Amino acid sequence: MKITRRNFVKFASATAATIAAAPLFRGLGHASTGKVHDRAKQLTPQWSKQTTSICAFCAVGCGLLVHTSLETKRAINVEGDPDHPINEGALCAKGAATIQISENPNRTTKCLHREPFSNTFVEKDWDWCKKRIARLIKDSRDKSFEEKNAEGKVVNRTMGIASMGSAALDNEECYAMHCFMRSLGLVYVEHQARI
Repeated sequence: MKITRRNFVKFASATAATIAAAPLFRGLGHASTGKVHDRAKQLTPQWSKQTTSICAFCAVGCGLLVHTSLETKRAINVEGDPDHPINEGALCAKGAATIQISENPNRTTKCLHREPFSNTFVEKDWDWCKKRIARLIKDSRDKSFEEKNAEGKVVNRTMGIASMGSAALDNEECYAMHCFMRSLGLVYVEHQARI
């Protein structure tokens, strides 16, 4: 068969129409297993609570609907919010997998520390980790703190520490983190959404 531009457009249109119509025919001729019904039953108000939220992966700010089980108090479903003006219910691949932030059996829940030049991790408690982080920040700040610059002007800054913010923080958390970093004298304060 000779392919002309007209034939190509016909076949492309027919293929696109078939792909678009495929979801309409999904499940026809197959017996229902009840799984879809059970899933929908879990999301009803008597079994779960629906809360609006914002996606934490990038700075776009897509809206989410989070369903939390009333029995286990854990997230059971996360989907796009159709009433949100930014994403109107659509989510990217990362946003669609948002439930894995809290409901992931592979997520690390303990503090692990590896000594320099070691190849093994040792489990540490939270208090030890907080004290160690605070000590490292203090030591680095003390080592690199400049009260005055080369011209003799008061600058009160540290050039040995930088801060990289996160889109997972809301406005209030960003403000608090920014104030804390500036109080340490940081000059290099950045946000991942600007990179």
